[in-house]
Amino acid sequence: MANVIKLRKGLDINLKGKAAEELVTVKEPGFYSLVPDDFTGITPKVVVKEQEYVMAGGPLFIDKNHPELNFVSPVSGVVTSVERGARRKVLNIVVEAATEQDYEEFGKMDPSKMNAEEVKAALLKAGMFAFIRQRPYDVIADPTVAPKAIFVSAFDSNPLAPNFEFALKGEEKNFQTGLDALAKMAKTYLSISVKQKSAALTGAKNVTITAFDGPHPAGNVGVQINHISPIVKGETVWTIGAEAVIFIGRLMNTGRVDLTRTVAVTGSEVLKPAYCKLKVGALLTNVFKGNVTTDKDLRYISGNVLTGKKVSPNGYLGAFDSQLTVIPEGDETHEMLGWIMPRFNQFSVSHSYFSWLMGKKEYVIDARVKGGERHMIMSNEYDRVFPMDIYPEYLVKAIIAGDIDRMEALGIYEVAPEDFALCEFVCSSKVEVQRIVRAGLDMLRAEMA
Repeated sequence: MANVIKLRKGLDINLKGKAAEELVTVKEPGFYSLVPDDFTGITPKVVVKEQEYVMAGGPLFIDKNHPELNFVSPVSGVVTSVERGARRKVLNIVVEAATEQDYEEFGKMDPSKMNAEEVKAALLKAGMFAFIRQRPYDVIADPTVAPKAIFVSAFDSNPLAPNFEFALKGEEKNFQTGLDALAKMAKTYLSISVKQKSAALTGAKNVTITAFDGPHPAGNVGVQINHISPIVKGETVWTIGAEAVIFIGRLMNTGRVDLTRTVAVTGSEVLKPAYCKLKVGALLTNVFKGNVTTDKDLRYISGNVLTGKKVSPNGYLGAFDSQLTVIPEGDETHEMLGWIMPRFNQFSVSHSYFSWLMGKKEYVIDARVKGGERHMIMSNEYDRVFPMDIYPEYLVKAIIAGDIDRMEALGIYEVAPEDFALCEFVCSSKVEVQRIVRAGLDMLRAEMA
């Protein structure tokens, strides 16, 4: 049995609209978009022109600082637009999928017969390295730096999160091949939930398996790193999502790039929450069409309600997202006495609401902030939901003050914005904690460079 780590701090937010474990067919989207901003920490250089034909697995842009790092098209087709913003910043690259798909052929590979440099070169060329992030800084990994370890979280504990065991069915061989490839580059840790029983997870080879038990954020890879092998200054670790491990396995086993994810369509405003197969960057129009309520304003999210990105109903699936969420916007709601009104049907960590008496009741939560930002961080609020050996309030204050020495001493090298999502949720001062942490990481990275 894997080593079990029990977490007591955290918070499970029980929302209405969990995806039923069934696959529904979605009409081919037709258009796919790769957004450089999804890949934090890179400086994109576009290598295609509008109206140029690209193959599935062919590069759309590279990183100026590491030209060997490719970001590839999920489909073959014509580049219909390269959209730029202020200062010619690349906003997105849109590809219209061809009827017949053509693939870049990278050749089948056997990780057991490859060394670390060969595996890394293959992942860089085929665009798979783009899905590997590094700590510190929570940016796309630097391929020139050797990590002390690679961490894979095989479960997601966010609200309405997809069940990876469901996505893993039929992909067990690819998942193991992906783990074999990662294990060639560094010692690899696989974190699973105590509730997961799939043999592909509990019996995975060439990795160190650790089981986690407890509320969200138990599934966050940063929390897992903190409990398994904390990062100190000067060390680098890589992290990669479990779905991206399958991408690597498919590349090795077929010689082709296949960026198809099993995506959970969730939320209280989805008529039939279920799973569907979508490629990275897919246009979402057909996913939402006829499958959401129409009598109110809606918030569409690529990702989960805590860390996801707001998109339009005609937006695109984020490069790292295996979940879509639709909740009420809440802008038409007017409540007598506001937050003071006692209530049973809404969720709060405060005992001013009665949700703490309601057990496993499912809640409908809208996108309202319900209050204004105050320049004060309430003592001990964050610490109750933050299961890392770090003082979150003091770290956030050090970031706001720009005190780099104190940020280092308080553990900023270990964290990512997603680790503070629950802190932001419970914050009675409505402080945008994730944005502050991202700014702090960017400041530290610029200082260290």
